[in-house]
Amino acid sequence: MDDDEEYRGPAVLTIGDVGHPVEVRLSARFEPVEGRFRWAGRTGPDDLLRERVSAGLREASLTIGKTIEVRLSEPDPWGGVRLTGTGTPPWFA
Repeated sequence: MDDDEEYRGPAVLTIGDVGHPVEVRLSARFEPVEGRFRWAGRTGPDDLLRERVSAGLREASLTIGKTIEVRLSEPDPWGGVRLTGTGTPPWFA
């Protein structure tokens, strides 16, 4: 996997108007049939985020250089939350 296809590090997850700093691990792949990127990964353990997602939160914005809409999924056993998105990943220059 190329370095550009993966990102590990700090990000800001914006829920409503409030930015929440998180650590993320994300990877991307280009889908030639669709003509777009799909990317996904997880946040590090975060009690506040885990509680919000468990209560039904599913949409947010993720900022890593640029801001993009992201879908949130159920927390994992370690307290992280799955993130998925389409289009150019936010860590691409």
